Amino acid sequence: MTDKESPQVEGTTREPDSLEQHFPGILTPDEREGFDGYLVAPDKLTEFATRLRDEFGYDYLSSVTGVDYLPDEVMEVVYHAYRIEGGPALVFKTQVPRADPVVPSLVGVWPGADFQEREAWDLLGIRFTGHPNLRRILMWEGFEGHPLRKDWHEAYFEEDAKPFANRWPEGDVYRIEDKIPFGKNVQYPSEFTPEGWIPEGDEGLYAGLGQISNDGDGSSLKTDQLVVNLGPQHPSTHGVFRMVVTLDGETVTDLKPVMGYLHRNHEKIGERNTYIMNMPYTDRLDYLSSMSNNFGYALAVEKLMDIQPPERAEYIRVIMAELTRIVSHLWAIGFLLNDLGAFFTPALYAINERELILDVFEAVSGSRMMCNYFRFGGLARDLPPGTLQTIRELIFERLPRRVDELDIYLTENEIVRSRCIGVGVLSPEKAVAFSAAGPVLRASGIPYDVRRAEPYGIYDRFDFEVAVRYGGDVYDRYLVRLQEIRESIRIVQQAVDDIPEGEIQTGKPIFQVRVPAGEAYGRVENPKGELGFYVVSNGKPNPWRYHIRAPSFINLTALAEMCKGHKVADVVAILGSIDIILGEVDR
Repeated sequence: MTDKESPQVEGTTREPDSLEQHFPGILTPDEREGFDGYLVAPDKLTEFATRLRDEFGYDYLSSVTGVDYLPDEVMEVVYHAYRIEGGPALVFKTQVPRADPVVPSLVGVWPGADFQEREAWDLLGIRFTGHPNLRRILMWEGFEGHPLRKDWHEAYFEEDAKPFANRWPEGDVYRIEDKIPFGKNVQYPSEFTPEGWIPEGDEGLYAGLGQISNDGDGSSLKTDQLVVNLGPQHPSTHGVFRMVVTLDGETVTDLKPVMGYLHRNHEKIGERNTYIMNMPYTDRLDYLSSMSNNFGYALAVEKLMDIQPPERAEYIRVIMAELTRIVSHLWAIGFLLNDLGAFFTPALYAINERELILDVFEAVSGSRMMCNYFRFGGLARDLPPGTLQTIRELIFERLPRRVDELDIYLTENEIVRSRCIGVGVLSPEKAVAFSAAGPVLRASGIPYDVRRAEPYGIYDRFDFEVAVRYGGDVYDRYLVRLQEIRESIRIVQQAVDDIPEGEIQTGKPIFQVRVPAGEAYGRVENPKGELGFYVVSNGKPNPWRYHIRAPSFINLTALAEMCKGHKVADVVAILGSIDIILGEVDR
């Protein structure tokens, strides 16, 4: 494969509107009002998915999730598949009885389904037969029940939906802890004792720790094989994230990511909240990218409501999203340098510019990090006086200079090059297969960017290039982020020049909405990759289903593949090059 080539998909001549005639008796349109896509019989799912990939070119599985339709005693698994050369999603679903939800795994077709199927099993209890490692991923093994099921109640459960009755201002306020003492509705695994308990199915992550063997490979000096923990409490894991690593000497032979230490069931909270209540909760996902998180959720609900923001609001949304991309990438570069051992000076150099952009965020939203700014149909408020001039000075004068200086200091630095080039290589074919997104995908030679592949907002009006590299290593992931900062500066420069006057909200500000029944998937190109919000409405004030396609979470699917054969110090750099945020991984 040459430097300028990207993988071509074989056999993509058929179009999606011909699907039904090619799958007689297998495929039926979803005829529910407000719903899209096709329904597939569970026993035909693997055949359909394989042919969809091989004959129709849908080689990129972006999202997999489940929906609990409790009144109908049905579980539904929803898939969003794309062609890597661009275009809209093909949505297909399969339905199974809620009492025994069993669906064939599609990991053999799209390896990127791995963690997403485990999440659906963990939180909804949907079993995926044939999955290579179907075990909990966000909850701990031995956890009782599946917490995203509609009939699962946590400790101190109060009501199914907010606002709770005792929050209304009639004066009848009480503490739910007094009415439901802890333990009343909490179940524990049978024969549970905290000391020495190893939950069933988790032996592989505990029993091997500290285990040493001298088997070697027979071709050279025998070395010790050791299973060790990296994390979860360690600065190199970027938060409470754990890697169970098998080492042969200092070489990684296997790696298992373990997450969920920060999990709080964001989606369960989201299904209890009203629609507008969820906007500030999106800030807490990738908490370095709150403006972009707002954007994705707003798009999903606006699709359901069939409303469009005014022109000025659209421009401000793009400005805030691209400033967010600059902020996130500066942070990622700074911390990658920290992971490489550069410690303070280069990292702080990058982060200093970030602070100036956070000043803008604070001016428009009142917050530097948790920016609750977007609203359905527009924005919470217009830009304060003088803010546009501050942005103009930043993106026309200061930021281009500083990015050039960062490039000079780092790109040809011999230590950066020796530590990053050829490390953590992910081939283009595997990047697509593992559903990688964002800089991880584009550094592997796949020029896929949602802003170009399926433009949202007003991105089709701007002139910018999709940053792409072809080595698939840590170094190219750094270079992609550096180039994307420059392209974001270009976009903001155009937006600042062209922004019109006018309203920033369609109609009156909306605080309580009844969204029409149906489903919508809103996706944006976040700094870490595709961020998607899948929302199902039943016409009531609270979402029936609220799911996040979290790029940090899904990008970790390929971590083991990238780390095998490298040293421990390289693992730290590889993880840093993926640029995860644990608030988004664990939700």
